[in-house]
Amino acid sequence: MDLRQLQQFVVLAETGNFHRAAERLHMAQPPLSISIRKLEADLGTPLFVRTTRGVRLTQAGEAALADARRALFHADQARAAALSAAHGERGALRVGFIGSATYALLPRLIPAFRAAHPGIELILHESTSASILDRLERGQVDAGLVRFPILSAGPFTLTPLEEDTFVAAVPADSRFAAQESIALKALADEPFIMHPSAEVPNQQAVAMLLCQQAGFVPRVTQEAVQVQTMVSLVESGLGVALVPGVTARYTNRRVRFLRLSSPRPAARIGIALATREGADDRHVQHFTTVARGMMQDG
Repeated sequence: MDLRQLQQFVVLAETGNFHRAAERLHMAQPPLSISIRKLEADLGTPLFVRTTRGVRLTQAGEAALADARRALFHADQARAAALSAAHGERGALRVGFIGSATYALLPRLIPAFRAAHPGIELILHESTSASILDRLERGQVDAGLVRFPILSAGPFTLTPLEEDTFVAAVPADSRFAAQESIALKALADEPFIMHPSAEVPNQQAVAMLLCQQAGFVPRVTQEAVQVQTMVSLVESGLGVALVPGVTARYTNRRVRFLRLSSPRPAARIGIALATREGADDRHVQHFTTVARGMMQDG
């Protein structure tokens, strides 16, 4: 397979229709169909179920989609770094980011920053919020995209960029799946999947507090560091989970995301830009300016 095929696979998965996908890719439909067939042959498994109304992902296709997006994202990073070196541009900015920032925030922020400051090379490191803040304090990264609220004090300045709320992720065959919203207390007897407190302390603490406000202490049977791993465990029927609402943008049909009707969290969650207090690095200042401008533009 190649990056072109991965791009075609992702676009077809997003549109669910060969004609619309071909239009977005600026190509004819027959070559697209042939390319997808070849990709499936190379992988040895169908990625789509063809119907008269369009296509839908198979289980194999759903499993491959997140990694395909990630591969394209990192390929774009590699291409930009190579072009920067070829053009003799100088300067580098080290940015830590959490995995869920790739859902919506990074695809907007990175192109905007590159357009404004093409001479600054971005060096991206994926990690957890706790690790990013630790590396930021140690000077190992210059800025970080982390989950807020941050419950522990530190020498950081936080600029909220993306606001969100928790939603309940339940298996599609759950007795709750037909609902659009749910009172959190209704899940009190369900097994919960949560972040480990040692590695993702802030999100775990906020989720635990939300359950306690609903009048129960959740029975945690599984733990996972990454949000997408939590969703996969929900899909496997191992429990329910509280995850950021943005997660629902990229998932499969075997997980349902329900709005919380009560209790409504007093504080919103989201992603913030973390920088060291008093940092006078021009690259960091440029990055912060672009991020704030993007937030104001919506």
